[in-house]
Formats: sequence, C-alpha cells, structure tokens
Amino acid sequence: MKAALLVAASAGALLSAFDATAQAAPARAAPAPTTAATAVADLSKAPRMGAWGFDLTGRDAAVGPGESFFLYANGTYLKRTEIPADRSRYGNFDALNELSVNRMRAVADKAAGDPSAQGEQALVGALYKSFLDETKVEALGAKPLEQDLAKVRAARDKTEIARLMGAAVKGFGGSFFTAAIYDDAKDPMNYTVYLGQGGMGLPDRDYYLEPRFAPQKTAYEAYVAAMLGRIGWKDPQGAAKAIVALETEIAKVSWTRTERRDDEKTYNPYLLPDLVALAPGFPWKAYLDAADLGGVQRVIASENTAFPKIAAIYAATPLDVLKAWTAFNVADNAAPYLSSGFEQAHYQFRDKTLSGQPEQKPRWKRAVNVVDSQIGEALGKAYVAAYFPPESKAKMEALVNDIKTAMGQRIERVSWMSPQTKAKALAKLAKFTVKIAYPDKWRDYTGLSLKADDLYGNVERATAFDWAYRVGRLGKPVDRSEWGMTPPTINAYYSSTKNEIVFPAAILQPPFFDPDGDPAINYGGIGGVIGHEITHGFDDQGRKSDGDGRLSDWWTAEDAAKFQVQADKLGKQYSAVEVLPGAKINGDLTMGENIADLGGLLLALDAYHISLGGKPAPVIDGFTGDQRVFLGWAQVWRSKNREDSMRKQLVSDPHSPPQYRVDLPVRNIDVFYEAFGVKPGSAMYVAPEDRARIW
Repeated sequence: MKAALLVAASAGALLSAFDATAQAAPARAAPAPTTAATAVADLSKAPRMGAWGFDLTGRDAAVGPGESFFLYANGTYLKRTEIPADRSRYGNFDALNELSVNRMRAVADKAAGDPSAQGEQALVGALYKSFLDETKVEALGAKPLEQDLAKVRAARDKTEIARLMGAAVKGFGGSFFTAAIYDDAKDPMNYTVYLGQGGMGLPDRDYYLEPRFAPQKTAYEAYVAAMLGRIGWKDPQGAAKAIVALETEIAKVSWTRTERRDDEKTYNPYLLPDLVALAPGFPWKAYLDAADLGGVQRVIASENTAFPKIAAIYAATPLDVLKAWTAFNVADNAAPYLSSGFEQAHYQFRDKTLSGQPEQKPRWKRAVNVVDSQIGEALGKAYVAAYFPPESKAKMEALVNDIKTAMGQRIERVSWMSPQTKAKALAKLAKFTVKIAYPDKWRDYTGLSLKADDLYGNVERATAFDWAYRVGRLGKPVDRSEWGMTPPTINAYYSSTKNEIVFPAAILQPPFFDPDGDPAINYGGIGGVIGHEITHGFDDQGRKSDGDGRLSDWWTAEDAAKFQVQADKLGKQYSAVEVLPGAKINGDLTMGENIADLGGLLLALDAYHISLGGKPAPVIDGFTGDQRVFLGWAQVWRSKNREDSMRKQLVSDPHSPPQYRVDLPVRNIDVFYEAFGVKPGSAMYVAPEDRARIW
C-alpha cells in the first residue's frame, strides 16, 4: 500500500528498479540454489557460489555459448530446480531473498519477544505479532471492515463516493484516479502532487481487452462476486458483472504502459481550475479535500488525455455501481489482513489464478512482508545492525568508482554524440549521487500507534501515518537523503529527479557481490547492477533529465536522432522474441531496462579491465577474465517462472524475462564473440553492422 516505487508508478519513470518483480514481491524461497525446503540455519552470511564465485555445477556444457549463453551458463540449474509451491518464480534473486526474509524474521521475533522494547522496535514487535495472531484475526471475521463499509453504504451521491476515493490513500479502498507526492520532475528541489489514471483491478488494461486473457477476466468477475458476497452486498453476481463492465470501459480509454513510461509525455501540470475544466465529470474538490490535498493549487496529471474520458465514465456510472465498486475495493485491499475466507479468496485469485502460485506463503513470511512494507526503516535499522558487514560498503564504493570511470570513458569515445552533448553528459555523470547499504538518516516513526491485537487497524494507521508524512512535506525542500527501498531489499534503483543510484544492503552478497570471490565475477554481478543503474541516467528516459535531476532537453536534435536509431535497433531485437505462444516481449515497454542491461554489462567489462591496472587477467578453471565477467552476469539471472506469471510479466513489467536479459545484451557486445569464439551461423550471432551500439 505504500512504497517509494509505488509513487514512481504514478509519477512516470522517475525511479528505475533493477528488478521490479523482486522488489514488489520479495521472494521467499530457500537459500540453496536447487532446493526450496532447506531451512536457513546460518543467518550470518549468504552462501558462496562455488569456489570462486560462480557455481559451475549449474552450467550446461552441452549447450554452446553461441547457441544460448543463458542456458550454457545456467541450463543444469534450470533442469534440477523446482519452483516452490508458494512461489510463482524461483531463482537466485529468490534464494538470496530467503536469507533476507529469515533475517527480518529473526529481527521481528526479537522485537516481538521483548516486553521492554521501546520506540521503533516496539512498533516492529506489535505489527509482527498482530499479523501472527491468527486466532484473533479469525475470530473478528469481517468485523474490521464494518466501519469502512458503512461509509460506502451511507454515500448519498457521487460527490460522497469521490470523497471515499480520496480518503483511500489513507487506508483501504480504491479510486478512479491515483494520488502521489514526489519530487517535481521539472523542479526537483520541491515536491508536487502527481495524479494518475486508476480504476482497474486487473494487472493491466490488456487483461480486459485481449482475448488471450479472457479466462482471467472471467475469474476476476467470479472473485469480485465472491468478495461482495462475503461482505453481504446485495446481488453480488449482478454487481460483479457491472463492476467488470465498468472497468473494461476504463481500460479502453486508459494509456498503455508504454505510453506511461514516457517522462515528457506524462509531465502535464495543471492549476486546479484547469484540471476541473479538463475533466469536469469527476468531483475533484471532494476527492482532493478527502486526500488532505485541499490546499494544493497545482498538480501533475500524468495520463492527461485519459482524465476527461475516465471522468465521463464516472459521471455516467449509476451510483449503485460506484458504491459496489468502492465496497469491493475496500474488501479486496483489506483481504490479506482479514480472516481466512477473505485471505484465501484473495490468494486464490491474485496469486494462484494470475501468477500460477499453487500454495499460499506461510503466515510468518507474510507477516515479515507487512512489517517491511509498512515500517520498513524501523525493521531495516535493526537488520543492518545485525547483519551488514561495514567493510562491504568500502568495497562497493571502489566498484562504483571504477564503473563511473568506465562510463566517462565511453561517453568521451562514443562516435554518435557531439562534443556539446558529451560535455553535458560528463557533467551529469560527475553529479551522480551514490547511496550504499542504508540511509544516513533513518525515518522517524514518532506518533505512530500500533497494537499487538489490531492487525487491520495497524495497517490502516501505518498507511495514514505515511500519507500524512508525505503531505506534510509539500512546500518544503526535497529530502535528498531519503531512500526509496528498505535495506533488506534485493534490488537497486536509479532516481532521475535526484540523479542518484541506490544499492540496499541485502543485494551486496553472493551471487551479486562476494568480498572473497573472483573480482571478474563481482564485476559481472554487482558491477553489472551498478552499470545498469548508471546507464539508466542515459537511457531513453533517463537521458531526458540533466545533472540536477531536472526534466529538460539537453541533447542536440542530431544526437537524439542518432541515439534513437540505435535504441530502435535494440528494441526490434527484443520485440521479435516470442517467449510463449502468442506472447512476445514488448520492446518499447522494456526499452529502458534493456538499454540499461546492455550498458551495465559493457561498463562491467570496462571496469574490470580498469581494476587490473594493466596486468593480465588470471585464468581460473580454464575461464578467462572476460568469460568470467559474462558468467557473473548470467548467474544473477538464474530463474524459472510459471507460465501465468510470465504472461503477466510480459504485459505489466518493464523488465524482460531473465533469459533475454542475458542472451540479448551479449549478442550486441563484440567482446562476447571474441571471448567465446562465436561465429556466423550460431544462433546467438548478430552481424557487426546490426548490433545495437548505444553506450
């Protein structure tokens, strides 16, 4: 319900995560690469990947590197690995995340078991215990919903429904429009309000409009009816049919995800009178007042051309349907914190039907997730104190410096960029901020009240507390020390408005980073991640912001055109890949991440050579230094997905599937052909003139 990356979803591509799936739904599988049931016994450090950083037992030597480098590096791992029943995917991200979640559990258990705990740790213990108290939650049944549903039933007109939609940012519910507070893309030292399109309960507009998702749409209608039945709504089947029909109309007029990732297209400032004139069918004053934004004079309407159409749909929808839609959204969003009937129905549709996950996660894992999502820095502070080795931070700083040096050299020698734009690109690179492991200033949770026997109320109060914190920053300078991820997160990100790259503590472990491992593997792993995030500052969207984080056009028109030629060349390679029957990669949706993957791997190779200081790279077990950098990158992406999960990712995630985050970037890197002797006629071969050459 609250996370910095959820803000980015409403504010364009302001944050670019390394792996959105890993961040949005932290993986909870076993630490060993091939088993899902192994208990995590040692929480002190992540297991090493082989003797020198690469797990050779996972490689499939029967597959040539020119046939599929992903399968060459990972094929045996894929054959021997089964996806755990409580997961929709499993891989090295998930294995490392299991260690992280077990560490968070240990921290939460300690807080919950300490009757003298004070401050932040008392909050951690109370929230964790409230989720684990299944007996209390079960006994309450639907009772926690009564007050919120009573407000929906009492709504006399559409203005009152709009008030409930505005108030949803402080608790449970939904809205036809989203609201978020984030750095202003054209004035990045100040916060502003971003409004976005909303109103859909399925993962993407395609689920409503594409025939291939008809089974999921049908299942959604049944789920809506079941949830309405649980709260005693009149004619739940008829109401569910009307709700899905309503959302289908919203889907028809909503922007695609590809359109929504365009930073320039989504920056549309409006004074409030102009917003009302743009979309007069929606009660904006009531909505903003209820969201505690009544004093705001200016907003950014991200998908502005969709606003009048969605507002018109709102105005034309009967009040009874709007009330049913609102009631369902309250129940749907609250279901994970209610008795088993609600929670299981939510799991059956949201996880099993949409992502193919056969079993629900154990309750303790869901409890840890809730604590991390609601009061993540309180939990993260204790996590860092217990598990993060300070020496890793210094080693990361050295790696980052090498990658930044490599990027500077690439900017200087790239052939398609003019001296004028190169100078500005180098100035932007020099202004990059780097954050490693954990915040210098932790979040203050003073004033938040959490109780060990009130799960529903805890989540509602934590959500309201966080929203009040964000609203309270309007009119104040941007807090540039703030983090958009918690320390236990296995991920990293780039923020265009802060021009910063951020690496949480939990990712600084094998297979990404092994302080005792082969440097080449580290450069291919965490070095590739660092390079990926730096490249985001110069991808098709990141390049639109300058060194101060301001959305501005600092490229010459000629340079922008040359860049686009190479970007289009890369995009066509991805769009040609059919991952599953009838399901291809969307090269436009994934463009930024694909550019960042290619750039990240190029920078990792360059930085590794910089680190050698002119000395020859050692050969280990017959693998050269360059080969090991590529293997380090490929090992990171060892992963399997269930089919439903993969189909969902292909339409809703800006990241390409794991195999193609390996196979497609390397095909465009000359060094790969030299390192592995890949010749014309090989499946991986791309003629030099057809390779995308961006950075």
